[in-house]
Amino acid sequence: MHAGDDPRDPRTAGATGATGGTERGPGADPRPEAEEAYGRLAQAGERWTVRLVRRLPHPPEKVWRAITEPEHLAAWFPSRVEGPREAGAELLFHFEGVDEPMPGRMIVYDPPRLLEFDWAGDLLRFELRPDGAGTELVFSDTFDELGKAARDTTGWHVCLDALASHLEGEPPQVAGRFRELMDAYTERFGPEAGTIGPPEGMQPE
Repeated sequence: MHAGDDPRDPRTAGATGATGGTERGPGADPRPEAEEAYGRLAQAGERWTVRLVRRLPHPPEKVWRAITEPEHLAAWFPSRVEGPREAGAELLFHFEGVDEPMPGRMIVYDPPRLLEFDWAGDLLRFELRPDGAGTELVFSDTFDELGKAARDTTGWHVCLDALASHLEGEPPQVAGRFRELMDAYTERFGPEAGTIGPPEGMQPE
């Protein structure tokens, strides 16, 4: 049996383009639209990519403002972003309680369609596609270490849920979500994808 033939293998469990059913995490909503909200993991050469999709009942221009403008980012993104909003610009990501900012770089800035930037070595991509009167947001994170896949997917899942709440003018419901989703994604992707947890002293509730 090849690794890709094993349904428990994190490269195919919930992976984009995998055939057959998708593995479900504990407590996952059985409705197709709820299942789609869960991240899918796939190997990308020597790296790994997780992909999450959100269908938002707001036009791309509004969603674009929410993913680029500081006053909106503060409601859902994990850091403050410092730097010009233009391709090639150097960026700094400031985290609350952390003295040194994290470096990055803007790669693509194409409003209101595509935002892509380097996140200290990870590649974050936000693609906005018109979907009737709303927007399909396709988010992906490409990274090196399989062991942090469950952790990082959990974090971005919570962030994108908070983004959806912000667009609706509602407070995000985040209490207890990280632990619940971390367990779900570790089961979904396989134990190898859950070997790296949050840094010491930064354990979410």
